[in-house]
Amino acid sequence: MTETRPEAYIVDAVRTPTGKKGGGLSALHPADLLGEVFTALLDRTGVDPSTVDDVITGCVAQLGDQAFNVGRNAWLSAGLPVEVPAVTIDRQCGSSQQAVHFAAQAIKAGEQDIVVAGGVESMSRVPLNSSGDPGLGYGYPFAGEGWAEHFGAEEIHQFRGGDLIAERWGIDREAMFDLAIASHANAARAQEEGRFDDQLLPVADVTADEGVRRTADRDKMRGIPPIRDGGFHNAPLASQIADGAAGLLVASERAVNELGLTPLARVHTTTVVGSDPVLILSGPIPATRKVLDRAGLSADDVDLYECNEAFAAVVLAWAKDVGVDLDRVNVNGGAMAIGHPLGASGARLMTTLVHEMRRSGARYGLQTMCEGGGLSNATVLERV
Repeated sequence: MTETRPEAYIVDAVRTPTGKKGGGLSALHPADLLGEVFTALLDRTGVDPSTVDDVITGCVAQLGDQAFNVGRNAWLSAGLPVEVPAVTIDRQCGSSQQAVHFAAQAIKAGEQDIVVAGGVESMSRVPLNSSGDPGLGYGYPFAGEGWAEHFGAEEIHQFRGGDLIAERWGIDREAMFDLAIASHANAARAQEEGRFDDQLLPVADVTADEGVRRTADRDKMRGIPPIRDGGFHNAPLASQIADGAAGLLVASERAVNELGLTPLARVHTTTVVGSDPVLILSGPIPATRKVLDRAGLSADDVDLYECNEAFAAVVLAWAKDVGVDLDRVNVNGGAMAIGHPLGASGARLMTTLVHEMRRSGARYGLQTMCEGGGLSNATVLERV
């Protein structure tokens, strides 16, 4: 007799707007920012918070305001039951996508029935690379003897990784500007058409993503100096530093049936891979291939893709290598327009993806993103 594998369903997903560095969300403590998401998620689904088995939160810079298990602090700051546990994880930029993976895995294993997965990052309050900045009194993470033996003393940095990918995959700089302009145009259209309305939780009088530009001047974009001397990427070709939070409620089939919940999608297949830690950002290529293979799908079977726009070259190299039509990628804009609040981005992308799948009637959606250390998560969702 063949056993039926338990399924994990995304019941709802909600996110804050993404705020610009120093913008409308910067005054909020990240625990309060994420707490707003937790409260809204439970209110929207009608799930009794005391029935939640676990809360899994992604966050990259876990120090200062984001130290000491910010996911637990957010749950408690929202006045939710102290009996519900929480954990905060770090898989770099994929932290909250991994949070969803862990939630789905616990449910598919039959160990839990309701898990809240999410992420938060206030890059205004805890700046980029704070935890590894020697200038702040911390040691440099890529400086040990073992690291030097295996990977040398070369600079390890995402900006260099983005440029190396542009060089290795032969990505044309004008194509990068095309992608950046399209990102803003798609996000602006999504705002104007109300495509984000079902997923957005206004916070602190911020009602829309703050970084989206209605118009883009290619000549001005070209004139901005590169991030690295002699590099390919300048600020318009990279994700925006941002503040934000997002969350998803993941439930078992038993919980869905007993509580009368209406899921948006099922978590069809998940995977995570390692890749070159010096190149850093090429992981979405093998991750996408692996998750498609495990799902029994081809790239053409997927209706919608979310590939995080950490750098323009990352998305273009991935699409070129995997054979993905850019018309199906980041159709409502990506991180170059919306922003990349590191630990929140995995959940933000999945929130945007699952709501667009419902809006457009797409059957399959695939999300992937590059991550520090040469890592990448990939997730296939199926609309139900």
